[in-house]
Amino acid sequence: MEEFRHSYSRLCKESGAEPQETVLQQLQGLPRGRLDLATQSLTMDTCRALGELLQKEALLTELILSDCMLSEEGATLLLQGLCANTVVRFLDLKGNNLRAAGAEALGKLLRQNKSIQSLTLEWNNIGAWEDAFATFCRALAGNGALRQLDLRNNQISHKGAEELALALTRNASLQQLEQAMDHNRDRQTTFRENQARTHVLSKEVQHLQEEKSKQFLDLMETIEKQRKEMARSSRASAIRVGQLQEALNERHSIINALKAKLQMAEAALALSEQKAQGLGELLATAEQEQRSLAQRQAKEHRLEQQEAAERESKLLRDLSAANEKTLLLRNQVDELERKVGSQQEQLFLARQELTNTAAELKTRAIQAEEHLELEKKRSRQNLGDLERLRAKEVEHLTRRLEESERAMQERVQRLEASRLSLEEELSRVKAAALSERGQAEEELIKAKNQVRLEEQQRLAHLEEKLRLLAQARDEAQSACLQQRQTVAEAQAQAGQLGLQVEGLRRRLQELQQELSNKDQEKVAEVTRVRVELQEQNGRLQAELTAQEALREKVAALERQLKVITGDHREALLDRESENASLREKLRLKEAEIARIREEEAQRASFLQNAVLAYVQGSPLRAMSPQK
Repeated sequence: MEEFRHSYSRLCKESGAEPQETVLQQLQGLPRGRLDLATQSLTMDTCRALGELLQKEALLTELILSDCMLSEEGATLLLQGLCANTVVRFLDLKGNNLRAAGAEALGKLLRQNKSIQSLTLEWNNIGAWEDAFATFCRALAGNGALRQLDLRNNQISHKGAEELALALTRNASLQQLEQAMDHNRDRQTTFRENQARTHVLSKEVQHLQEEKSKQFLDLMETIEKQRKEMARSSRASAIRVGQLQEALNERHSIINALKAKLQMAEAALALSEQKAQGLGELLATAEQEQRSLAQRQAKEHRLEQQEAAERESKLLRDLSAANEKTLLLRNQVDELERKVGSQQEQLFLARQELTNTAAELKTRAIQAEEHLELEKKRSRQNLGDLERLRAKEVEHLTRRLEESERAMQERVQRLEASRLSLEEELSRVKAAALSERGQAEEELIKAKNQVRLEEQQRLAHLEEKLRLLAQARDEAQSACLQQRQTVAEAQAQAGQLGLQVEGLRRRLQELQQELSNKDQEKVAEVTRVRVELQEQNGRLQAELTAQEALREKVAALERQLKVITGDHREALLDRESENASLREKLRLKEAEIARIREEEAQRASFLQNAVLAYVQGSPLRAMSPQK
């Protein structure tokens, strides 16, 4: 070993590192053929030097490297050196935390080394990496020299166990598993003999168990009586809470009905206000149009008196101005049609929720629509040049109305037929105008008078329309007042319901006070039962002391049978576990009592929280009086 020590020092110095003093001390005075470096923290340089020495060493048969804190690289260097070694028979790598690289290096060692017969790998981590451990198992399957293998505590997974079992089926040299199976069969035979012998001892313990059972039954009867009393009180509390819950549900349904009614009234009010606003805008627009028409007519009259010499050209300009006015009126009519369409769509959406109010609004909308249809038919006779623009608008309205209501299709078709008839009439009028163009100078004055008459008629129609719109606005305002009265009544009912909820809350607080009093009574009763149980535990401890004396007597009689004595102790431990199970049952009964009490408190708390959450989250909260 002295030569091995000098070689180790020389290799460390050649690699530029100092040899470890602890390793040198271990190498000094070692027995021949055995190298024990257990619990020595080996560095990388030391592992490299030992790996090179082990390749050529011919005297070492045992190598112990347990708990050396080997790194992955250091273990790989050592195992590479052992691959070429042919004399080492025993290798101990226990407690080195070998992982994936270590498992692969061990697989290489098992494939190349044919001398190692015992390999200890306890307390490593090679089973955590399944691929590396599979490599190790494949190498183990092909190794024919290994006789003993220790793989305890290596984090071997299910897949790793399958790989290991497959490797063991192919390996014919390992013997440790067969010896372990024989040892297990011997232990099973001994266990059956000890079980037969301990049957006599179990009879001696049975008497003590019967006495304990009697005491436990008495205790269980007391607990059962207390549980029944608590159940009766719980049922009474549950009945009270149920009655309160029913009353609360009834109030809740009333509040929901009032809330729905209030929402319907608010929606009707909003719709009426929106319609009144739209009618007001239409009224203002019509008044402005009337004023503009009056101003234009006055201007034309003055121009006729001042410029008599240019009457023909003036009449042409007046005709152009009349056409522009007609275009403006046509645009206004189209705007009114779009507004009417939007109002119809709003009425269709509101019809599903507000049946009565929707019926009234629908009647008014139909009347307004009829007036608008009359105005539209009168205006179409003088607006032939812009018929194509109207056709596009009608098509757009047709697409929108087809998606919302199928019934509007018939009306659109009638409008289209009317439009076609008007276009044909316009064509005929244009043909007549071309034929009578030569007579334009003579009929120009007549045309101007006719235009004036038509404008006067339109003004009269607009005034009638304004009167109808004002009347509809007044009706909408009256409907709004009625809806506001309904809302005020709903708010008054909500205030009354708030007072009822406050009374229910006071009743709930009284019930909670009663529950708290019952909880205090239950706590006092449980405390008394707990004191009694502690006293009974003291008596049980005394009995356990007597059992210990009996156990010593049995041990004195059966000293010659050590195995039987061990089994007897296991039987006594079983009895102690039964005592522990009795204590566990007692603890479960106490937990059940506590759970019942907690459930009662949780029910009351849940009911209170539900009432508070409903009152706080309800839209009527802002209307209810301050608590």
